[in-house]
Amino acid sequence: MKIAIAPVIHLLHEAPHAILSTHSTQMPGFPYGTAIPLVLDESHQPIFLISALAEHTKNLLTDARASLAIVEPGKVNIQDAARLTLIGRAEPFTPAPELVQRYLRYQPDAEQYLQLDFMFFQLKPERARFIGGVGKMGWLEGQEWDNTARISLPEEVVLLNQATSETPKSGQIMGIDAFGIDYATNDAKNRLRFDLPQTFDSLQARLSELMARL
Repeated sequence: MKIAIAPVIHLLHEAPHAILSTHSTQMPGFPYGTAIPLVLDESHQPIFLISALAEHTKNLLTDARASLAIVEPGKVNIQDAARLTLIGRAEPFTPAPELVQRYLRYQPDAEQYLQLDFMFFQLKPERARFIGGVGKMGWLEGQEWDNTARISLPEEVVLLNQATSETPKSGQIMGIDAFGIDYATNDAKNRLRFDLPQTFDSLQARLSELMARL
């Protein structure tokens, strides 16, 4: 069936971590799975910061093909949870300063790793299998990400500066994108979902209203 990309984007933003599976160099032919923090770039593509010494880093540098398994957080029965398997190629890249700052807003403890041998990788989606419930499952092609609404990194910085005076004292804004606002309260990650994707101009005009809903 035809799957809308909005629920997929929300699930990616809401999940705090994912299982990264790579092709093992130690055990050829076997997948190697490991848990990693999940942060997205401005195009809703997963990025991760991993040590050069890690097994999954060595695997990716040998074979970039990988998958991420993501499960909707907060569900007791996993069969009731939305699930996503994202398949693509994960390759090292040098992020823009604004993207590094975005990553650190989601993972502030990672700042110490920037001084070590850690590398940024970006996963380019090629296909995704989404399960949103009974009768709600299907495949999405990687081109969906190319055509998805987005807020650029400089635009996000403008919005974050605008939101500074309106952020709840008990919360912290982690990121603003075309589909929602990610924020933390009491060490818990939350997301305000938009009914429809927003442009930079519409977000600027509505930001006070949206911040009041956090």
